[in-house]
Amino acid sequence: MPPDPSRLRDSTQIVLPCDELAEVRGALTEEFTVTVVSVGDGTCKIVGSPVEIKGASGFLARHGVSIP
Repeated sequence: MPPDPSRLRDSTQIVLPCDELAEVRGALTEEFTVTVVSVGDGTCKIVGSPVEIKGASGFLARHGVSIP
């Protein structure tokens, strides 16, 4: 049975408002191998491997960034 695409997407990206990311973006990209892309409407997507996204998620939480 092939993997569910939505589950794979959830484990390889974080989508949040760019302004939530502004203060920690530099530190995030220095500490983790992720790519941050603006997707319009003031929304940013953080993309990386499942391991990097898990770490980035914890990093964001520790820095007070809420992930929807």
